[in-house]
Amino acid sequence: MGSGIAQVAAQAGDSVLLNDRAPEFVERGLGVIKRNLERSVEKGKLSAEERDAALRRITPQLEWVPFDVDIAIEAASEQLDTKLDIFRRLDELTPPAAILASNTSSISITKLANATRRAPRVIGMHYFNPVPVMKLVEVIRGIATAQETFDFVRALAVAHGKTPVEVRNFPGFVSNRVLCPMLNEAIFALYEGVGSVEAIDTVMKLGMNHPMGPLELADFIGLDTLLSILLVLYDGYKDSKYRPCPLLVEYVDAGWLGRKSGRGFYDYSARDSNGAKPAPAAIAR
Repeated sequence: MGSGIAQVAAQAGDSVLLNDRAPEFVERGLGVIKRNLERSVEKGKLSAEERDAALRRITPQLEWVPFDVDIAIEAASEQLDTKLDIFRRLDELTPPAAILASNTSSISITKLANATRRAPRVIGMHYFNPVPVMKLVEVIRGIATAQETFDFVRALAVAHGKTPVEVRNFPGFVSNRVLCPMLNEAIFALYEGVGSVEAIDTVMKLGMNHPMGPLELADFIGLDTLLSILLVLYDGYKDSKYRPCPLLVEYVDAGWLGRKSGRGFYDYSARDSNGAKPAPAAIAR
């Protein structure tokens, strides 16, 4: 997500510092950006000059040093402690007038803002994956977020070619409050033997016209990320409808996290050199 946000910002003309936990993660992010831009050139959507200009606007930033930026957009994993630590550090290292935004998909913006001394300048800016393709950005105010912060971020989202939608600071906001229980219910249907992986995904693709079945989408999101969001929803609403399926918990415990680990509800090691669809993985219950 971070590399995608960096790409759309650079293509929009912004100068970008791309920071991550280790040099190899920064290099991986830059590699993804280069491949995305190259594909756009090959498809005629971007000129070689535009590609090169976008890449020149991105500077790898490998250390935690003072950042002279107008806005810092955090896109770390969906873990509260990790995000709180990042916001505390950004509060120390960015100019007092800089906006601190989170790409969180479920965590309270008010809680993140409380880790800083600039709550009026903290906001949620939830992009969707893959960022260069998806048009939506959920913009989430914390209880103390200033109007000028919201106005700046809304304009920035538009400049990045996105459609900003204001939503309230509730667990999961709108997108994941609706989406994640559906994905979880699909996992329950698999867990209870209602249908196979292929059957459940085919029903939703052909019957509901979804471009991707819920189990394949869960793999794409990352099963650990899905579990983290469901736990935020369950804790925030105290409602059993958000309880994570035991099969999801077991997969995460096993390290079967979806595409990024090579195995989830599908076995991604089964892809051939032409990128054929992965085979459904055997289910352990």
